[in-house]
Amino acid sequence: MGGNLSSMENAHVSSNSSSHILTFHSTAKWKAHFDASKQINKLMDPVIQDFAAKYTNVEFIKIDVDELMGVSEEFQVQAMPTFILMKKGKVVDKVLGAKKEKLQKLIEKHLN
Repeated sequence: MGGNLSSMENAHVSSNSSSHILTFHSTAKWKAHFDASKQINKLMDPVIQDFAAKYTNVEFIKIDVDELMGVSEEFQVQAMPTFILMKKGKVVDKVLGAKKEKLQKLIEKHLN
């Protein structure tokens, strides 16, 4: 994969209603996208802190998928960030990506 990656020039996005597929044709564009995605993940930390302060009856847990690979495999985490909403030990919803409003709506939906 490394040899092909270095000869790439642009990034293309294919999308349908449920997914986006990114194809990179430049190492520089891939690196820029990768670095930006790390920042997006960091930007969600204050959001989660705010949610934890607001929804005091909800337990928020942060797991490093590199440290706990078995957990990420068990819950089929394939993208970062992934938010898994659980109730009574069962997954009730999942949010892929830094989608603050969607996450908040689902938290409120499952509060009862």
